[in-house]
Amino acid sequence: MAGIKALVGLSFSGAIGLTFLLLGCALEQYGVYWPLFVLIFYVLSPIPTFISRRLSDDSDATSNASRELAYFFTTGIVVSAFGLPIILARVALIQWGACGLVMAGNAVIFLTILGFFLVFGGGDDFSWEQW
Repeated sequence: MAGIKALVGLSFSGAIGLTFLLLGCALEQYGVYWPLFVLIFYVLSPIPTFISRRLSDDSDATSNASRELAYFFTTGIVVSAFGLPIILARVALIQWGACGLVMAGNAVIFLTILGFFLVFGGGDDFSWEQW
């Protein structure tokens, strides 16, 4: 039952993050949908971790080269997701208020993705590997 509560909580926080993103695009004073390109980063960010956990052995070593490379790629994707709205605001394609809403949405969504890996990444009976 604890897994279901965690899943509902993660779904709720994901919905809040997407609401911030859509508010940054769809409010009348902003009205530009360029910030929706950060959705690509939301999809790409867990992929390196999925691949590295699939390829790595389950030893309890302190470091694993494929896992460290996945952390590096994931960090690059997350930094790019935070950098894109700033660049769009600097070149005046979006307003700074929309940039702030998109950044808030980014923080919530990436914390939701991190929470997913913390809750369901344990290799127990209720893990993401079974999906």
